[in-house]
Amino acid sequence: MFTLVYQHPDFLVINKHPDVSVHKDDNEQPLLTAVAKQTGDEKLYLIHRLDKMTSGLLLLGRHHQAASELSVNFARREVEKFYLAIGTKKPKKKQGVVIGDMSRSRRSSWKLESSKDNPAVTQFFSTAGGDGRRLFLCKPHTGKTHQIRVALRSVGSGITGDAIYGCETADRGYLHAFALRFPYQGEWRQFICLPDQGELWKTAEVQVALTEWLSPWTLAWPKLPSKK
Repeated sequence: MFTLVYQHPDFLVINKHPDVSVHKDDNEQPLLTAVAKQTGDEKLYLIHRLDKMTSGLLLLGRHHQAASELSVNFARREVEKFYLAIGTKKPKKKQGVVIGDMSRSRRSSWKLESSKDNPAVTQFFSTAGGDGRRLFLCKPHTGKTHQIRVALRSVGSGITGDAIYGCETADRGYLHAFALRFPYQGEWRQFICLPDQGELWKTAEVQVALTEWLSPWTLAWPKLPSKK
C-alpha cells in the first residue's frame, strides 16, 4: 500500500502506491491504519489527498497541532507540488500553462471551461517519453479535483492508463506525485520520490528526463499570467 519515505516527530512522508485509496471506507481509512501500525502512531491526519490511481508523496500529520499548521500551509498555497505523468499523444504545445474553471461533466469526470472566475492553474513541461508517448512534469497552483488529469487531456495528451480521461490502457494510471516542498517551523522541507511502479517509467527517455528534473523547484517554469 505504501513505502515510508521520511519520519519527523510531527509528520510523516510516504510514497502511496498506485490504486490505493486515501478516502474513507466504512468510516475507516485503511491506508492510514496501515501506516500507523508500522510507525506506532495512535492516530494520523491526512494533510492532502491523491487520486486512487496516483502514486507518490503524501504528507501525514502525527498529531493535531502539526496537522493544523501543515493544513494552513496548503490553504495559503505555500506548498509546492510537482507531478510526473505519461501522456499517450503529443500535446498541442510542449510546455505552458493551463488555466480555466473546472465543472462537473458526465459521471465522475470534470471538464475545463474557458471562463476563469475561480480557475485551476497548472504549469507544465514535456519531453519525449518513448514509443511515441510524452513525459510531463506538472506544477499545479490550485488543488482542484482531477486537475492535472483534466489539464493534460485539454492539451491533447490524456494520461496513459487513466480510465476516465485517457485513451490507452496500461498496467497503471501514469500519474505520480514526484516532489513536495513546504515550510515548517521556519525551515523549508523538500522531498523527491522517483516512480518505481509501472513499466513505462523505465524507458531510456524517461530516465534521462528524470535526472534533469531532480530539483523541480529550481527550473525556469513557463510564465504565469499576471494577476489583474
